[in-house]
Amino acid sequence: MIPLIRIITLAIADAINPCALAIMTMVLVSILLANPDKKHKVITGGLAFILAVFIGYMFYGFVIVQFFKTFAIWTSNIYPYVTKGLAIGAILLGLMNLKDFFYYKPGSLGTEMPLKMRPRLKILINKITSTRGAFILGLFVTLFLLPCTIGPYLIATQALTTLSGLKIFLYLMLYNLIFILPMLIITFIVYGGIHQSEKIASWKDRNIKYIHLFTGILLIGLGILIFFGLL
Repeated sequence: MIPLIRIITLAIADAINPCALAIMTMVLVSILLANPDKKHKVITGGLAFILAVFIGYMFYGFVIVQFFKTFAIWTSNIYPYVTKGLAIGAILLGLMNLKDFFYYKPGSLGTEMPLKMRPRLKILINKITSTRGAFILGLFVTLFLLPCTIGPYLIATQALTTLSGLKIFLYLMLYNLIFILPMLIITFIVYGGIHQSEKIASWKDRNIKYIHLFTGILLIGLGILIFFGLL
């Protein structure tokens, strides 16, 4: 039960990451503008992109879990301290998000996509015009997402290292289903038209500080519970 609570909480914190929401909106708007008379491509393209992100993050999850398992085998004496180290990492990441609430700066380290990466990503996204393109680019874009989403994922995967292969798979499935849920919601909203996508972007810009606040509180609370062995 305890890993389940930890996985769900971290996945929620990761799912509302501002850069993930922004990227999804840009992808769908690009498809919509390229196919104004074929709105169904927003749905198919969006689902293809989301599937690619899901597959990419499942792969990264297995790689990270295997890394932690290997680390545990070779350094069994200090491995128990790894959990506390990651708990401190969660608290620090939470504090960084709180900093963004009080003193917001776009592209903050560890909480948003670096500004220097955004122009390159935008160029790639603007080239998406088809379902196949959305899927292929979705796999590639996961690399751009990692800098601002990897923190919670590292903490979540470390909790899975003592479990069996099937349980690891199921927990990673749960985590990533929660992670892509906001993307699914955005897909169906953007399907309503370009004005709806503009509303999404506007809402994110107006509330981005509060998104960081909510994420920060979640991560700090979770980090404290993990550090003292309560979760």
